[in-house]
Amino acid sequence: MRWSQLHIPTLREDPADAEAASHRLLLRAGFIRQLTAGHYSLLPLAIKVRSKVIAIIREEMNRIGAQEFLLPCMQPGQIWEKTGRLDVMGEEMFKFNDRRGQLTVLGMTHEEIFATLAVEFASYRELPQYWYQFQTKFRDEPRPKSGLIRVREFTMKDSYSFDIDEAGLDKSFEAHRQAYERIYARLGLPAFGVDASNGTMGGSGSVEFMCPSTAGEDWVAKCPGCGYAANLEKATSRLAPVDDPEAQALPAAPARLDTPGVRTIEDLAMGYALAADRQIKTLVQVVDGELALVLLRGDHPLSEQKLIDATGAAQVRPAAPEEISGALGALPGSLGAVGVTGLPVFADEALRGRRGMATGANIDDVHLTGVDVERDIPGIRWADLREVTEGEPCPGCGTPLQFVQAIEVGHIFKLGRKFTTALGVTVSGPGGDAIVPIMGSYGIGVERAIAAIAEVHHDDAGLVWPVQVAPAEVTVILLSMKDAGARAAAETLYGSLLDAGVDAILDDRDVRPGVKYADTELVGIPFRVSVGARDLADGAVEVTSRSNGEKERVPIAEAVSRLRALLA
Repeated sequence: MRWSQLHIPTLREDPADAEAASHRLLLRAGFIRQLTAGHYSLLPLAIKVRSKVIAIIREEMNRIGAQEFLLPCMQPGQIWEKTGRLDVMGEEMFKFNDRRGQLTVLGMTHEEIFATLAVEFASYRELPQYWYQFQTKFRDEPRPKSGLIRVREFTMKDSYSFDIDEAGLDKSFEAHRQAYERIYARLGLPAFGVDASNGTMGGSGSVEFMCPSTAGEDWVAKCPGCGYAANLEKATSRLAPVDDPEAQALPAAPARLDTPGVRTIEDLAMGYALAADRQIKTLVQVVDGELALVLLRGDHPLSEQKLIDATGAAQVRPAAPEEISGALGALPGSLGAVGVTGLPVFADEALRGRRGMATGANIDDVHLTGVDVERDIPGIRWADLREVTEGEPCPGCGTPLQFVQAIEVGHIFKLGRKFTTALGVTVSGPGGDAIVPIMGSYGIGVERAIAAIAEVHHDDAGLVWPVQVAPAEVTVILLSMKDAGARAAAETLYGSLLDAGVDAILDDRDVRPGVKYADTELVGIPFRVSVGARDLADGAVEVTSRSNGEKERVPIAEAVSRLRALLA
């Protein structure tokens, strides 16, 4: 490649609306251009990086015996109706009617479509099967941001495993987990696996791969002691023991306490010596269109995703004041579940067995004390609903948890039989009986991985691509187009590098050397070779490493072998 012939529209100034380093630098270095919110064009340098990222992923998927497919992006809505996910996906799914009036969707993921191919399995002897593809996905993100990190159209490597039983799924899941660890190591990403919610995917378990970055939209609770790590949507912690009064020491029923002007947990704690950890926080939520009460300890915040997971709901939102007063007869600040009938009650596990608690009486400016949670609030549905806070003890070893901001760069799921059951996938078992195969799902966003690499590998001068994914490995910089000797030497060196299998660019532009140096640093090519009259007088060229700035003079006859050694 010759720089003079490449389309590399570098910018001298940072784009005003680009906050994440990857967004800013990929725009400045001429890798991407925005078409509209959440939609980006990938320019030639980005295509080079993308192809190398895909090649690494493909090699590792093939290594575990996976087979590559390519399935349609445009899919009949009827298939999504069969699995119950058409409504669950909500407004993030692009939907339209075709000219025949048939509901059609743009695929957010491909579990349903791969399962339609699995109906051709006949015998358990065909399993396990690992299938994968690289395909465009579409998600109508309400707030696209951070360049390639959150977009509405992107490439995903999604793969799927089919096994006859849970033991087989465990092996398939572990094979993919190890493949992902190799992929991230080869991409130069310090990603690690964390426990995560399955969300709309369903199933029994999942692991997210997180790359620490200030551009990340996720927070991970991580234990420096035993290595426990979980997304905040899944994380738990060890709570300190509490000293509640014995059941026989409580009054037979909760006692009324007038609390004029009390509207918050803090008001009740300060004015009536009722600490937050001795209060029951009552939230009214609308779960799939129906009101429900959600109870937490007064000092614990609700994790909305945990509530979604516990209820299996497609949508959850806080109830409006008029909905609350209509159902309970009071406004927030005086709400409680004691005596309430007709509404489901979900309570966090931290309240299980608690006695001597305070809660709202569903009368404005009135609370109840002496509440025995399980005695006074029957029919509770228990779940882990609270969001952990930094510094709480690790659930495993008790070491204070640390919070890490991170980018999710991959997610693997144990799906179970939700999709194979809904779409009628069966195989004949060893005894001739019909068996429903069990599935796993495994995804990596390709462009998000590129952004994460850029977030991890950059400095004040620009991008610093790892060799294995760089748009080129070496830039040969011709310092002066007017110097015939230097021009001939640069051309010869460039051709020799290509012949040796080195991915090289010749910067043959008729611009100042400072411009060439700035551009090759901004673009992030791992090594540059400067070819100029001063070094050539001694039969040498100057080799510079982008990652550490180290320079060395190398005899021009040895330049190719030296660069190959550095690249290796």
